[in-house]
Amino acid sequence: MVTTKKTKAGSDATARAGRKPMSLKKLAEHLALSPATVSLVINRSTVADSIPQDTKDRIFAAARKFKYRPNFFARSLRTQRSFTIGVLVPEVSDGYSATVMSGVEDYLLQEGYFYFVASHRHRADLIEEYPRMFMERSVDGLIAVDTPWSVNLSVPVVTVSGHNDMKGVTNIVLNHQRAAEVALKHLFHLGHRRVAFIKGQEFSSDTEIRWANIERAAQQLGLTVNPRLVAQLEGDSSSPQLGYMATRMLLAADEDFTALFAFNDISAMGAIRALREAGWAVPEDVSVVGFDDIQSAAFQNPSLTTVRQPLYEMGRAAAEILLKRINRPGSELRDTHTLEPELMIRETTGPAPNGKRIRGKRKT
Repeated sequence: MVTTKKTKAGSDATARAGRKPMSLKKLAEHLALSPATVSLVINRSTVADSIPQDTKDRIFAAARKFKYRPNFFARSLRTQRSFTIGVLVPEVSDGYSATVMSGVEDYLLQEGYFYFVASHRHRADLIEEYPRMFMERSVDGLIAVDTPWSVNLSVPVVTVSGHNDMKGVTNIVLNHQRAAEVALKHLFHLGHRRVAFIKGQEFSSDTEIRWANIERAAQQLGLTVNPRLVAQLEGDSSSPQLGYMATRMLLAADEDFTALFAFNDISAMGAIRALREAGWAVPEDVSVVGFDDIQSAAFQNPSLTTVRQPLYEMGRAAAEILLKRINRPGSELRDTHTLEPELMIRETTGPAPNGKRIRGKRKT
């Protein structure tokens, strides 16, 4: 007679194999609630809005405790949705897109949605192709960040800084008029009258509208925009090198200026490097203002004065509005949602210097 010895590990394995996953019915019995109520909350149905928050909290706490997971495929078949969103960005690594994405991600995760991200690198063929590829993967909606949009889709679309006038597209934008005013008024009140500018690349969605508002704000303040003190970023890199090269061009123009307003924080960082190499101190000789307020802006040396775009909030708003449009078609009637900027005054701006500088030295 042959006997076998059941080890503790074998017993544990057998127990795990025989352990059935928590069902919706058992979870509802544990909570003394109806399976329908638990299902509405777990699946984040819009009907669940009427259920008290403490009841929702109890359901989610019990689901975590018993490791309950809803049947995704059954949910998708029942609702005819994939619970997946497509997100299109110029590139993932730059501070602007990354911060917007963090807002998008936090809200989608909170609401139980998955998402795909594709970066088009400003290539027209990819901007045209990626929406089709998203649709082939049955996304419920799409968010496009700093991306020109001219495609009609059968699903809701929300753009961030897209400035698109298209039916069915909701735009999340910054108040660029206010942004230009707070930056130039700050420099004006510090005594700056000769301001240089770095414009964004031609392909950036914000370049045209931001520059138009800068010109308008300058005119209102009586500031002359000298064409020789306007440089434009060239290339699709997110490196400070682009701002460095643009500032080198401004310095080569041999026109005196006491302040520089850059298109974004990354180009402002490159500008500061170029100014220092030319022998100009920031902010003693030249004040510098950036745009965006990416996370590293406050930790530069000196810390960067910049116009803060609420990038995280813009991303979160995009995700929230998109899900509203998915869950309640026709509920989001506005075509544009405008968020307000804030000037973050730090160490790269100061009073305008007296006298004219020549080759990095101030002539008094």
